[in-house]
Amino acid sequence: MARWDPGTEERLKKAALELYGEHGYDSVTVSQIAERAGITRRSYFRYFADKREVLFAGSEQLPGAVAAAVLDAEGGLSPLSTALDALTRVGARLGALIEHAAERRAVINSSAELQERERTKHAEVTTAIRDALRQRGVDPDRAGLAAQIATVVFQNAFARWVDAEGRTDLPSCLRTVAASVRETLTDDEQPKTPRPGSLRDDRDDGVVAGGS
Repeated sequence: MARWDPGTEERLKKAALELYGEHGYDSVTVSQIAERAGITRRSYFRYFADKREVLFAGSEQLPGAVAAAVLDAEGGLSPLSTALDALTRVGARLGALIEHAAERRAVINSSAELQERERTKHAEVTTAIRDALRQRGVDPDRAGLAAQIATVVFQNAFARWVDAEGRTDLPSCLRTVAASVRETLTDDEQPKTPRPGSLRDDRDDGVVAGGS
């Protein structure tokens, strides 16, 4: 079958998720996935390099899409805001393309191999954001830190979106998590008011500050 047949690719994704759910990722073979999808094992490799990549189809486009969005962001934003704005815009498209997210997450969580592949994907996104921020003239250290924070926000927002089961969209989850992160960072910058009784009152015990 032709490599560009979208119907076959979707059948392979569906077949893989079904089989992984029924038998566990480690027990399923490429031949079984191909057979359930109605194609030959040889034809399977026209679409995916191995049985792992069927779960990550399209993810190779994410770093480039995020980098382009960072470079296209309006001027005057902080590095972190630039990265978060880019992820929100890309997330609006991404959420519409991903199907069976909960089932996919369950399979990934069941396999150390797949979890490592997921970490690699997130690392690639972080690198893409960092490099794009540097192209915008951001200091390397600040660009790297903003990229790491933005990727953590994305991971948490994606998990929220999956848990919501369609009750909200991915950009809304990104905005919610981003606001929480900003609030946390702001809280850490504010001077803390001492708790009652946490400091001794020098007047009560006759001790003068700086003396005895």
